[in-house]
Amino acid sequence: MQTMMSKSLTEDEIRELDNNYSSFGDTVHYSKNPKIFSECLGSFMFDKKQIPYLDLQMWYASSNLGYRNKIINDAVIDCINSMPQIASKFLFDHKVLLTELIAKANMERFKEKGRVHFNVGGAQAIEDAIKLVRNYTNKNLMFAYMGSYHGRTTGASAVTSSFRYRENFGHFCDRANFIPYPYCYRCHYNKNKEDCNLYCVKMFEKLFENEYKGLYNPKTKNCEFSAFIIEPIQGTGGYIIPPKNYFAELKKVLDKYNILFIADEIQMGMYRTGKLWSIEHFNVIPDIITFGKSLTNGLNPLSGLWAKEKLINPDIWGPGRTHSTYSSNPIGMRAGYEVMNIFKNNKEHLEDEIKRKGEKFLSGLNYLMKRFKTIGNVDGLGLALRIECTENDRFTPNKKLTDFLTEEGLKGNLSYNGKKCGLVLNTGGYYKNVLTLVPSINITDSEIEMAIELLAELFKRGEKNG
Repeated sequence: MQTMMSKSLTEDEIRELDNNYSSFGDTVHYSKNPKIFSECLGSFMFDKKQIPYLDLQMWYASSNLGYRNKIINDAVIDCINSMPQIASKFLFDHKVLLTELIAKANMERFKEKGRVHFNVGGAQAIEDAIKLVRNYTNKNLMFAYMGSYHGRTTGASAVTSSFRYRENFGHFCDRANFIPYPYCYRCHYNKNKEDCNLYCVKMFEKLFENEYKGLYNPKTKNCEFSAFIIEPIQGTGGYIIPPKNYFAELKKVLDKYNILFIADEIQMGMYRTGKLWSIEHFNVIPDIITFGKSLTNGLNPLSGLWAKEKLINPDIWGPGRTHSTYSSNPIGMRAGYEVMNIFKNNKEHLEDEIKRKGEKFLSGLNYLMKRFKTIGNVDGLGLALRIECTENDRFTPNKKLTDFLTEEGLKGNLSYNGKKCGLVLNTGGYYKNVLTLVPSINITDSEIEMAIELLAELFKRGEKNG
């Protein structure tokens, strides 16, 4: 007998129920008529008419290994059929096995012993990192970047640069001191990347010159700030990739003044850039790494942090310092274990293939930039790629165009090999004029070619739309 839960609703029924009963405080309601999908597989979403949409955002990089990945899905089904629930006060095999995989992966990469602490979402992992830092340093203040995004809980929004996330809720936590990110295409200091000699690092270090800069006492050599929370590649800020040696030089300054380095890898980790962690590209050993999103390939909420032993050993970070009922949920742990095993067993292949695919995709984006004057900048590291949309001067931000392209892609009336299809895009950037592309890391060469052709079709429509 068909139950009410298994009934297939029409699009009109879905919209009516949503309008009557859903809070409009979520991100679904940025759009007046949110797109409705019914299935997903690999690199594609499907609407109720079974029109395929090539997805170039993969649930904001939460499903790096593709939708309905059989290895991970089968493991989750096995977990559901054996032990889907257990209180977080107890141990079970996949909790310690996943912890071991992450800790050993970091030992291999950074030659540092550390420990892993889990939670349920990216913002909660950031909250835990803030607690960890405060517990270790007894200091409340932190640095973060202009353009940063670390979450929307009260603590995470305090280190997220956008005031709009705090505007209606007051200040429950100490707001970060926001420093300009090395956004070379739109340099905060109007310098040229080729000859600036990392001027932005020098400007940061000047904050420590004397006590009158407001954060450091040269006599006691004590800094009021405890840590710098960093997205090695800015996510919501527009997939901005810094100069290769930027973080190594910044880390020298941080170490000099005993400021911890937190790498927020929630969006750019899990081989998004061709490495387990994006910070690996920059020759820096972080003190703390936060992770989440694609740890479970989007199948179950799970996040966490890794920290150096000195910060998180049981003598300093004891039982109950932070807790969530679902923090070590068995379904998430099983999914995370399978994901990390895939990475462990395919490390060299993944690194080579993601680098190759990223270069192929970026080559296609460079072709588009030569063809369309409304593309001011393209860049990428692995399969984290960006298209900055501009006016014809190739610099003035063009939010209207990015909005048009994303909406047009969701109409499902593009054509590829004579068949109807759509394109799922996401936007970001300081001016909301950047298409941030995060395809599945299993995307095929033919799907990359499809993506470039569909993007070209969208930009042609953009030209006609004015």
